[in-house]
Parts: sequence; structure tokens; C-alpha cells
Amino acid sequence: MASGHRLAGRALVVARAFTARISSPGLTAAPKDPRRILVAHHLLLGDTLMLTPLLAKLRALHPQAKIILLADPAFVPLYATQPYGVRALPFEPRDTASVSALLRETPVDLAIVPGDNRFSWLAAAMGARHIVAHAGDRPASKNWFIDDLRPYPSTPSAWGDMVAALVEGPEPAPFTRGDWPAPEARAFDAPTAPYAVLHVGASTSLKRWGPERWAEIARELERRGITPVWSAGAKETALVAECDPEGRYPSFAGKLDLAQLWQLLAGATVLLSPDTGVAHLGRLAFVPTVTLYGPGSSVIVGRGRFWRDTPGRDVTIDPFACRDQKILFRREIEWVRRCGRSLAECPEPRCMQALTPQAVLEAMGAVASGRR
Repeated sequence: MASGHRLAGRALVVARAFTARISSPGLTAAPKDPRRILVAHHLLLGDTLMLTPLLAKLRALHPQAKIILLADPAFVPLYATQPYGVRALPFEPRDTASVSALLRETPVDLAIVPGDNRFSWLAAAMGARHIVAHAGDRPASKNWFIDDLRPYPSTPSAWGDMVAALVEGPEPAPFTRGDWPAPEARAFDAPTAPYAVLHVGASTSLKRWGPERWAEIARELERRGITPVWSAGAKETALVAECDPEGRYPSFAGKLDLAQLWQLLAGATVLLSPDTGVAHLGRLAFVPTVTLYGPGSSVIVGRGRFWRDTPGRDVTIDPFACRDQKILFRREIEWVRRCGRSLAECPEPRCMQALTPQAVLEAMGAVASGRR
């Protein structure tokens, strides 16, 4: 059924994209005063939140424009307060109703497509007059409707800064507390301060830290008078049980939606998380955040220029011998150093195992006390 829905939605987009571009070919230059701007993508939580520098820049350049961001339906509540005046619309490629609703939107003047260029077809189907994306995506058919293909930077940069550079103009002002108003959240039984959030989940087991190390961190926090609080996704509750088999500390694993998780983070003394979406959510909530980097790059998904004033510290070993792949969103970039290997290729995350509890505790103490 999911495959059928996906094919039906794709057929709608293909037909509408060709029809729209035949009747109104794309502009070779970006409109100077776009009234409606679209950011078209289907990214994971962390990558979606890292589009914030682009949203900030678009708002600064076009204060009167209506800016639309596509997002996974689960992420849309985070945008309920319309940060930077942005309207988030739910988008699930496998849901024909989701696609159809987007095609009923008023045509847009400018579309930016970060990451996967196949969503330029959706932008064209939504009547975009000018579409901008990074060059180099494959196959070439992904790029047919893109009017401005821009190269990735030749020097190391954070992903958020790279995406913001797709639009000409001054860099956006660095993110500060309150720039993104907190979403309203349903009440839940929040812990009593002071507490630290230990988020043990990740998109892949190669980004996870050993349960005995999490347990060591929890014990040391308790000794320092800070209550450790567990966090993980709905399908990751077993990870918490491995870290805390006796259930000594409160666990919110699988119990909170994203708006509630924001509230939990906002009240914390410090957040410890692998390189995953929750670490990026911590930046928005302006909680002191320590991020564990194993296969991922602290350069590419770190704070960069836009997030430089947020309280946080990265724990990583750089360079790490097998963090040596140069691919980012299917483009080969000379300066990139990351690892996207599967479990079959890398059964043990040596890069995560190399991060010691001592280094993590030192970083947590530093950011919790205001040092970065």
C-alpha cells in the first residue's frame, strides 16, 4: 500500500512539474522581491533543524515574503510559533493526500532545495519560478528543473551555513536565545531541577555509546547533586534498560512528543547526546549541550557560524583514521571527512568507543558552568 501511495504521489508531481514548466519556464535569475518562498526537502529531524540559518537569512532579506518550509508531519508542531515568520507544511512523499495538499498551494516565486535535488520536481510542480540547489546530485534527471545549480564550498563549513549560502546576501545574524519561540506543549511530570538529560538514542547503532559508559556518567552526575534523566525514542526504550537495569533514574524514553521534549531540555542543566536530532533541538532550546561525534563530522553538523553563540561543546577525536569518506548528499567533496558505513562494513563503532567518560564529564562540567 505504501508503495502504491508513493507511486501515485510521484505521478502527480511529475505530471504537474512538466505542465507547470511548459506553461511558464523558470527564470534564469532569482526574483528580487519574491512574495512566496519555498524550502522543499524531506530530511531527518537534525538536518531539518539545521536549515534554520537559511530561514533566518531569507527572512532578513525578504521581510514581507511568505516563507513555506516542508517538514515531516512529526516535526511540524515545533514550528507552531512560526519562527522567523515561517509556515511549516506537513510533507510525506508516501502520502498522496500530503502531496495533493501541497499542489493546491499558491505558486511560489523562489524555491530552495537543500540536500536531495529530487524535490526540485515538487518545487516545479508547485509552480516555482526559480529553483536553487547544490550541484552534483545524481542522476542528472534530479536537476532538470533547477535554474541555479551552485557548488558546495571549497573549504570546511557547517551544513547550515552551506545551505544559507544558496541565497545571495549577507550572512544571517547568529542565533540567540528566544529567536525561536518555544512551542506549546502538553503538560507532563517534569523532573525537579537540577537535572541533566542523557539522550541515549541515535539513528544508527554506530552512533551509540556503550551502556556502561552512560551508567558511569549517570552515577557521577548523581554524586554531584544533579539528577540524571534518560531520553530516547519510542523504539529505543531497551537502550535505557541496558544503561539503567534497576531503573534508578527517571526515564522519558518514548513518552514525550517533540514539543514536550523541548520543554524537558529547556529546564535541564545540561544535555548529553550523540550526534542526532535531539542535540540540534538542544541548540534551539538554548540548553548547554555536549554532543558525541563518532562517524559524523563535528565540522559539518556542528555549530558553525550561525550557532556559534549557543552553549555547547563537541566531544570527538579528529582526525580519526576510518572517518575518511568524502561523500555528502551523494556529492564527493574533497574536504569532507565523515563515515557512512553500514553495520556490515563496520560491526563495531571504534570512533564512539574512543570517547572516554572522563572527556565527556569534563565537557559537561564546562558547558554547565558557562565555559565553552
